[in-house]
Amino acid sequence: MLLFTLLLEVIWILAADGGQHWTYEGELENQHCLWASEENCSRSIRDSDLTLPGPHGPDHWPDSYPECGSNAQSPINIQTQSVTFDPELPALQPHGYDQPGTKPLELHNNGHTVQLSLPPTLHLEGFSGKYVAVQLHLHWGQKGSPGGSEHQINSEATAAELHIVHYDSDSYESLSEAAQRPQGLAVLGILIEVGETKNPAYEHILSRLHEIRHKDQKTSVPPFNVTELLPPRLEQYFRYNGSLTTPPCYQSVLWTVFNQRAQISIGQLEKLRETLFSTQEEPLTLLVQNHRVPQPLNQRIVLASFIQVRSLYTTGKMLSLGVGILFGCLCLLLAVYFIARKIRKKRLGNQKSVVFTSAQATEA
Repeated sequence: MLLFTLLLEVIWILAADGGQHWTYEGELENQHCLWASEENCSRSIRDSDLTLPGPHGPDHWPDSYPECGSNAQSPINIQTQSVTFDPELPALQPHGYDQPGTKPLELHNNGHTVQLSLPPTLHLEGFSGKYVAVQLHLHWGQKGSPGGSEHQINSEATAAELHIVHYDSDSYESLSEAAQRPQGLAVLGILIEVGETKNPAYEHILSRLHEIRHKDQKTSVPPFNVTELLPPRLEQYFRYNGSLTTPPCYQSVLWTVFNQRAQISIGQLEKLRETLFSTQEEPLTLLVQNHRVPQPLNQRIVLASFIQVRSLYTTGKMLSLGVGILFGCLCLLLAVYFIARKIRKKRLGNQKSVVFTSAQATEA
């Protein structure tokens, strides 16, 4: 089984690299333009220290990997007002995640990301077939940047993103075969944001990064409960057909992006951003900004396993509306108070008049 797993990994590396060199260089300024206003984009790039597009960056991926320029690429920006609720989407069922065996897991700095190998005893149900786990890896930004995730929800990126890669073992003999077939792969996307406390599950990975600082270095990680890397509510997710987010960009991925996020501490995020290098020797290049920008959705449909609670108002409008309602209620209370006071005063006046008239009648 170990030999089979190693063979799969070798095949996958050969399929992914294809003998061509590729980088994220050139993605940096494109991502910056997403955060800058359109009129300030060119000036912001010119005045900054951002790296200019390289000959192997994302804009040039289609030159060596044609499918990277196709029309069903990932990641995407999920617009919740445009998703389609599908009540027939089944609950996701990860099996073996809580007990990944007794053998150590291999953690690898491949120059593009940090990747953890997973045993085939981990698999997913809730699809048309059985999808066996192969590996998980992370995408992140750099210090000072607002994002790092690949997928976005309503144009909002998070600090990082975890991908757990599986292949359809019922239909295909290997990962490399499945990667080139429609829906041959199933990838779970977990958006990661910064929380107040350290996440123990992610610490199993992040605490070992110092052992694989340079490209191609590997280390062993004791098996742990992989389920704890996932958000609590697995029944809330988005589903769409897409691609690998790195070359060769095969459009064979059935994506499941969870609505709920995982959290890591700011210290854990800094460890991810500041520990790894994408090179082996001097000059060392920090491994950061390893995320692809959202790709056009084109004619694809994004399904949701849950009904979106949509607000007709922004936070600012809701606040203004709340203040307006409060002010209106206060004015109404004051009006009622003064009207009641006036009525009471009038009644007291009428009572005095009646008493005065009665007194006169008695005297007469």
